[in-house]
Amino acid sequence: MSIKRPAYSRLVKELRSGRFVLTGELEPEKVTSLDEIIASARAMKPYVTAANVTDNPLAFAYMNSLVPSYIVQKEVGLETVYQMTIRDRNRLALVSDVLAASYLDIKNILAISGDHTVLGDNRGAQSVYDIDSAQFVYLLHKMVDEGRDIAGNEIHGKMELNVGIAANPNADPLEPEVLKIGRKTKLGADFIQTQTVFDIDIIKTFLKEVEKYNCPVLVGIFPLKSFGIADFFDKNIPGVHVPPDLLEMMKKAKDEPNKERKYQLYDEVNMKFFTPFIKEIKKTTKAAGIHVMAVLYERIFEPLLKETM
Repeated sequence: MSIKRPAYSRLVKELRSGRFVLTGELEPEKVTSLDEIIASARAMKPYVTAANVTDNPLAFAYMNSLVPSYIVQKEVGLETVYQMTIRDRNRLALVSDVLAASYLDIKNILAISGDHTVLGDNRGAQSVYDIDSAQFVYLLHKMVDEGRDIAGNEIHGKMELNVGIAANPNADPLEPEVLKIGRKTKLGADFIQTQTVFDIDIIKTFLKEVEKYNCPVLVGIFPLKSFGIADFFDKNIPGVHVPPDLLEMMKKAKDEPNKERKYQLYDEVNMKFFTPFIKEIKKTTKAAGIHVMAVLYERIFEPLLKETM
């Protein structure tokens, strides 16, 4: 079985057009206001085709991602990618939330497993994992393409959603990860967004391995807003490490006493690292674009695009 659904979303239309695409990321935290998310979405809108809205990343209990996905589209006019984890929902909750997303005119869902709860801020939480992420992609196929849920129950009304999946280029060994991606693309994935990668050789190898699936890939990068974030990321994100030279440059910038100059130095470090990285990806691979995980760091978009696009 191989699924080829219409391009319902602007993101998938752009990906299929062959244009090199940028997506951004929004992270609703433990808040009761969306002012910061809306401001962030407005700041990145001129530069990105769509923005992911994270779903309890690192298993931290944050605002449900469906509401900000809808509000950003409604108030900012920026298309969103509604992230959904199978860690937090059984199939009943998944079907319910997908139906709600469809009603709210969400056009993209990223089907992901989610980080284990032992990493989060409520470590006693029970993970669900009623179905795995590949089965979730199949569930979405059944709902969108056949008008039925995974148990065969009829859905009343049409659904127009495109489906994304996550991938880890840093997996070691890589082969099982590639096989999982192949399974998901056959079940109905329209695009792939990778986890953060800093090593150009790793991403090149990965892209070559998944080329056979003919599914557009957005390469995940993580511009580092501060040394504190870089240090946390290096020590706490499973399977990913910030290169020592990049970490050292961030550390030197941290010691700058002038706050404005320190921010400028952080920007310069990120530009120095990611400008050649993106250029190399564009020049030597078949990547469809870049997923920029620059949460609350929108000022980096304009100079980065100016140098690379």
